[in-house]
Amino acid sequence: MPDSLVTVAIPTLAADARLLECLSALEKQTQRDFEVTIVDNSGRGLARSSGAGRPGVRVIEQPRNTGFGAAVNEAFRQSRSPYLAILNDDAVAHPGWLAALVSAIEARPDVGMCASQVRLFGEDALDSAGMLVSGDGSSKQRGQMRPPKFFPVAEEVLFPSGSAALYRRAMLGGIGLFDESFFLYCEDTDLGLRARWAGWRCLYVPEAVVEHHYSHSAGRASPLKAYYVERNRLRVLAKNFPARMLAAAPFISLARYAWHFRMMLRGRGAAARFRLEGASAWRMPFYVLRAHAALLIDAPSLLRQRREIRRTARLSPHIYRRLLRAHSISARRIAEL
Repeated sequence: MPDSLVTVAIPTLAADARLLECLSALEKQTQRDFEVTIVDNSGRGLARSSGAGRPGVRVIEQPRNTGFGAAVNEAFRQSRSPYLAILNDDAVAHPGWLAALVSAIEARPDVGMCASQVRLFGEDALDSAGMLVSGDGSSKQRGQMRPPKFFPVAEEVLFPSGSAALYRRAMLGGIGLFDESFFLYCEDTDLGLRARWAGWRCLYVPEAVVEHHYSHSAGRASPLKAYYVERNRLRVLAKNFPARMLAAAPFISLARYAWHFRMMLRGRGAAARFRLEGASAWRMPFYVLRAHAALLIDAPSLLRQRREIRRTARLSPHIYRRLLRAHSISARRIAEL
């Protein structure tokens, strides 16, 4: 028998006051049958020294920063709970967050993952209400910067943001865990799309409210983020997109790059934030080239993974294309946010 119904996994690198705030919010959950596992990626034992290693909280100390996906995977391996929740260390869950997610997933055996209503901390604006995907493999938060009142009902979405999500152990056991080679960013996109190939659904649960201090660890538009987001969206594309969509992907990418440039000149979007935070905008092509070089190096491994995903798929490529298009976002909109 499992020790708890849910294991809440919290990867952390900084293990600072935000982590303690996250833990304090979990202590107020109306759902009581859960355990908390902090995976400390600092390599310096910062979680324990900060006071996070309190009674009832398991702390797993990694020897180095193994990445987001590897941290979550380790929490999963060391638990027996039928459900795995993920919560960013800079996220503050409302008291009914976990109860709402558990109620939703237990009512729907076809649902393998649930998305929270993630709000920007202290603002009447969303960070995410599920996720959307573009035709070049880029992913973006559904509803980002819009008021939560516009997303009031439970409904099917493509997949959840990994900042605050619930996953069914049976689903993870069937499709595999997070791809640890992603290291940072887009691993939730890859896992979600693999789950959809396998026939699992995702439900957005508006009552599961979390407030998120956005990009606390790596910054909103840092060089680190720029590279990993570009590299990993190519990995998502290579592993998960139907063949008929791959031909159009480079043209969608070119359109997105053009819109990023236009938005930068207008002082809007991620490219403008990248420039405002002190990075040279002219280094962006370097990160793009570096990401494509990594794709070529990793191509044999990615092709093997692609074949394995197709071998176990329960959806046809035609149905999968319709699914992606139903939950799509334009290149322009990605550049604007």
